[in-house]
Amino acid sequence: MRRSRALLDREGVEYRYVDVEADAEAEAKVRALQDGARRIPTIVFDDGTFLVEPTDEALSAHLSR
Repeated sequence: MRRSRALLDREGVEYRYVDVEADAEAEAKVRALQDGARRIPTIVFDDGTFLVEPTDEALSAHLSR
């Protein structure tokens, strides 16, 4: 999670961090996206796409689309 946030910060990407431990609605959304699983980080993009536990390379590739 920290690694993904650091990459987003380095790239100047605006994002909203949500703590699924403290936000039951956010946890429910994560579980819905992952067919009941709860792996973090789950990064949801404005277009509805999402990445689960992405590598830096996968996150960078998605950002450059």
